[in-house]
Amino acid sequence: MGGRWIKTLSSLFYNNNHHHILAPLSSPSLSKPHFPFLISRFLTVAAIPCHIDPDPIDLDRTSGFGGPDDDPSVKIPIKAFFLSTSINLKGIQADNRRNIVPPSSRSALNYVALRFGNFNLDANGHGFHVKASNCRYMVVYQYGSAVLFNIEDHEVDIYLQLVKRHASGLLSEMVKDDYAIREKPQLVEDMQGGPDYIVLKSLDTDGIRLIGSVLGQSIALDYFVSQVDGLVEEFAGINRGMEKTGTFTMDKKKLLQLVGKANSNLADVILKVGLFERSEIAWRDAKYAQIYEYLREEYEVAQRFGNLDYKLKFVEHNIHFLQEVLQNRKSDFLEWCIIGLLTIENVISIYEILKDSNAVS
Repeated sequence: MGGRWIKTLSSLFYNNNHHHILAPLSSPSLSKPHFPFLISRFLTVAAIPCHIDPDPIDLDRTSGFGGPDDDPSVKIPIKAFFLSTSINLKGIQADNRRNIVPPSSRSALNYVALRFGNFNLDANGHGFHVKASNCRYMVVYQYGSAVLFNIEDHEVDIYLQLVKRHASGLLSEMVKDDYAIREKPQLVEDMQGGPDYIVLKSLDTDGIRLIGSVLGQSIALDYFVSQVDGLVEEFAGINRGMEKTGTFTMDKKKLLQLVGKANSNLADVILKVGLFERSEIAWRDAKYAQIYEYLREEYEVAQRFGNLDYKLKFVEHNIHFLQEVLQNRKSDFLEWCIIGLLTIENVISIYEILKDSNAVS
């Protein structure tokens, strides 16, 4: 038994020095419960593959969040947040230079991808292979979304603080969504769908960018839908009041503010979020195109925008109606002013005539 320990340890440190990562938990001799110290040492070595700038959380981690040892897949949790109306990407890049994942396309102007780890960049040499599922990632979008990969619930606030210090228009309550990736090398196809997760043969940085873009857009769309829902409810209240009283008391300034809010929401969805811009990553590779189309269908992006557009048309119809009412009010007021002036002019004319007739007599 001692010989097997020495042989396993020698093999481990030999492979580690040659920049290869073993999967120690698959060894029969290491799966037994009476070797806890040895297994702990093996897990520490297995956590080395993400060798970049220090992580905000100095914790050793294993490669992913898989289930039992006989489960061939690795689960990577994803958390998407919409936390502000604008984020200064240049400020985030300046604060996290060594964590930046270089962009792979021209469409990277509206986001920045960051990778975090607990080990020095030169610890294992520049040729060491970095597996995406062994690192923490955060993709931040200029329009206000942040998508976190491989980051657990109790760690989220620390990473979001890196974003909030460069964000403007922070929301009082963030919009949140959860998803997951299962990495399964034995998968025959490039991807496979599941309930609240997607199965991939392998996850790389392009996959992280692509999945992050869809989830970031989806969570932003949730926010804008809630804003338009508020507009719809406000106009519904006005209509109910008109039904009871036959009039409404809104002034022109308030109506123009509602017009501006409706128009800005639509412009933000189309221009800032880029809901209908084609992903260059998906355009280059059919594998990513399949993932992109699946996720957009899974999150019903087109259908939800259709509902948003329908609600905005309802708001627009109400705005036009109320503008006509206000315009009619103004016209009526001007007509009464003209009638009043004409009446005054006639009274003065009659007075002058009477005065002149009295003077002659």
